[in-house]
Amino acid sequence: MERIEFLGSPMDTGSMVETVDTISLRLRDSLFTQHVVVNVAKLVNMRKDSELASSVTECDIINIDGMGVVWGARFLGYKVEERVAGVDLFLELNAMAERDGYSVFFLGAQQEIVEKTASIMKAKHPNLRVAGFHHGYFWDDEESLVNKVKDSGAELLFVAITSPKKENFINKWREELGVNFVMGVGGTFDVVAGKVRRAPVWMQRSGLEWFYRVIQEPGRMWKRYLMTNTQYAWLLIKEKFKRL
Repeated sequence: MERIEFLGSPMDTGSMVETVDTISLRLRDSLFTQHVVVNVAKLVNMRKDSELASSVTECDIINIDGMGVVWGARFLGYKVEERVAGVDLFLELNAMAERDGYSVFFLGAQQEIVEKTASIMKAKHPNLRVAGFHHGYFWDDEESLVNKVKDSGAELLFVAITSPKKENFINKWREELGVNFVMGVGGTFDVVAGKVRRAPVWMQRSGLEWFYRVIQEPGRMWKRYLMTNTQYAWLLIKEKFKRL
């Protein structure tokens, strides 16, 4: 996969197939992989949050999740074939884990949501080895949770916690988790468990997934997307003029 530098952040431009193949090879070779996806909001927030920026840029694989980043990178002349959405990659990696015999651990969301996610993935992939699961409200004793993950023997860890908590948690404990692959998956468990509906495919492809989220949670999301999208557009314009 090719790595580019886009608005101050490294990013890998590989496709979904290339990403899964790369992760599979690294797992086979017992190479630890810290994975992250970047969207517009995260890219903007990284510019004012140095801890988040470090947690992202130190990752081994940094995928583009969000058509806004895909289009922005193309606008500046980079070749980006497609987005690698976190929820889709999560599903692909669970299929890979079943096929290749790797065990997984699900961390995050409410207890009933993570339990349902584990149950659904097990039903979809009967031979998937689920090493364990745990809700995302463990901040009073992070070390005990880290030990639980390590003692489970899991090889892949999926962390469904909001940004920047998940990125910073992963980066802080990466050496102690005992897994070979760790990925932040945000609200993926809510989608898998059916608590939150994902935008229709045509909205995903049109870059309107953010608007669908605003419709579902206007009180929480409208200001976030208005501010970050406006800042992102300005950053793109300034960068374009710098290159003229």
